Amino acid sequence: MREPREDKTGVPQWPRVTKFILSACAATVAELVTFPLDLTKTRLQIQGEAAARQRGSGGAAPGAYRGMIRTAWGIAREEGPRKLWQGATPAIYRHIVYSGGRMLAYEQFRESRVGRNEDGSFPLWKAVFGAVLSGALGQFLASPTDLVKVQMQMEGRRRLEGKPPRVRGAYHAFVKILSEGGIRGLWAGWVPNVQRAALVNLGDLTTYDTVKHFLLRNTSVPDNSACHAVASTCSGLVAAAMGTPADVVKTRIMNQPRDLHGRGLLYKSSVDCLLQSVRGEGLLSLYKGFIPTWTRMVSSVHHLKLLCRLCTNMHRPGFLPF
Repeated sequence: MREPREDKTGVPQWPRVTKFILSACAATVAELVTFPLDLTKTRLQIQGEAAARQRGSGGAAPGAYRGMIRTAWGIAREEGPRKLWQGATPAIYRHIVYSGGRMLAYEQFRESRVGRNEDGSFPLWKAVFGAVLSGALGQFLASPTDLVKVQMQMEGRRRLEGKPPRVRGAYHAFVKILSEGGIRGLWAGWVPNVQRAALVNLGDLTTYDTVKHFLLRNTSVPDNSACHAVASTCSGLVAAAMGTPADVVKTRIMNQPRDLHGRGLLYKSSVDCLLQSVRGEGLLSLYKGFIPTWTRMVSSVHHLKLLCRLCTNMHRPGFLPF
């Protein structure tokens, strides 16, 4: 791996390919560590789906769970502990495309496209624009992997409900979706997916940078794991609050049954899904899975930032990661 060159401020500047690889690897580790939370979140978002009940397609299945802990425990007890990682393969594919791409795009935007102020600061409005743009672009490219992930995550529940298996693995899912809906079918649910990514990045990257710089400039907290933990907690809360409604809509559209031509049978669009969910389950239905979403975001951001920081600075003599 090539040694990074340093800019005028002494900050190491890695080649773009290296940055992409480091970001994707760090995101993959964070994804594997927190994936059971993502599976739990998906199950909670589908649970009690009003449109499915009205159509008689599984909303009233026995053994409904309540809360993050009971849902995770129920999955481990009824389906086996390994099923907590069902769908991890397409999730890794997603992060190779999404996390590596969005971090690289955001950093490139921050450092080159707009540039910092003379004092080295990065204005909030520039961070907002860069976060939304990079998140939306990265998620659009990675949307097919999200579709496969959601469908694989629901396979265990479908088996308990007595339904036939829908997919047998990541490769089979890609082939099946492509054969039924064509290239367009791979991007089913991309609108709320991109909206979610834009909102999550808006809350995540901007809040993280803002909180971290505030702590470094106005408190005695050094730039260490404690500083990153506080910034991760705050950014995760904001990101989860902003992105969960779009995430619920995305999950339900991606999981809905489809006809032989790949058309959804429950929802006509993301707006239709939103309206049906609110009318049938109430406004709070848009925040199903909020706790595991927040918990996962805090842990993912913290691990991702620390791993990127470790990889970026490990060439320096005497560097300590914590």
